[in-house]
Amino acid sequence: MKILIVDDSPTMRAALSRYVERMGHECITAKSGAEGLARFREAAPDMVLLDVLMDDIDGYSVAREIRSAAEAQWLPIIFLSSREEDQDLDRGIEAGGDDYLVKPVSYVVLYAKVRAMQRIDEMRRRLLRVTSELEAANQALERLSHLDGLTGIANRRYLDTVLASEILRARRARMRLAVCLIDVDHFKAYNDHYGHVMGDQCLARVAKAIAGTVRRAGDFAARYGGEEFAVILPAADTTTARAVASNILYAVRALDIEHKPSAGGVITVSVGVVSLVPALAMTSDDVLSFADAALYQAKQAGRNRAVLVEESASAQGVALP
Repeated sequence: MKILIVDDSPTMRAALSRYVERMGHECITAKSGAEGLARFREAAPDMVLLDVLMDDIDGYSVAREIRSAAEAQWLPIIFLSSREEDQDLDRGIEAGGDDYLVKPVSYVVLYAKVRAMQRIDEMRRRLLRVTSELEAANQALERLSHLDGLTGIANRRYLDTVLASEILRARRARMRLAVCLIDVDHFKAYNDHYGHVMGDQCLARVAKAIAGTVRRAGDFAARYGGEEFAVILPAADTTTARAVASNILYAVRALDIEHKPSAGGVITVSVGVVSLVPALAMTSDDVLSFADAALYQAKQAGRNRAVLVEESASAQGVALP
């Protein structure tokens, strides 16, 4: 340890220095309270042996300054004084000290006190490490709880949380919000023909392609459920929303995943998009219902296309050529 000794007595500083070095610790000395504070700031010691009665600044004031400066971490402070009244001990603890020794101090007593403080500090450091590791583990679990196990993108629970938050934000700012619902075309037929293992692999690839089209800060992609996905586009006008929907269509088609039972021979998706400024009473379910209605239109129109519905309820289709 690096131990700071603050005492205005040269004899006491010399004796304490010998004791500290005999224990195998590094010793730093100061002959006054002001110098002690300066050395504390320069050397960042692990422990302080502090005289109570000094000419310039008493040890109690020095201890309070040290505690204030080292507020984020614990630093053992042991007071040394020739005064042994109960009120002196109480005042020392109140000022921020951890122990109070009466001078003259023997090597055996000081060694025992230093070892006790060292053990406390070691336990505190271990506790901090464990706490930090636990916090990191909890954060990792929190992140995992937001992810869909199959596709690796956000899950439905996290989608609901994010969508509710974005609706509130869009409502407060009177800002347009767009939501896309995406359905893999004829996926049941794909599963029946290729099997569930291939079906899972297909969904994972489609999810990655959809997530790859979400590039703006704040845009969000998630698995909605089964073979359906959702994309939230905050502060997106209809032009942006339509462009993202078109990109999703092309990105999935570009995967070129064979799908013999379908008319086109490859995996495609249908996309329903709603673009609106949320009304006061509008909920997440309302917004998703609008997007779902647009998705239904896209399927009815022949699939492999996107339909965008604005707040005015007008619909525009975006189909691949």
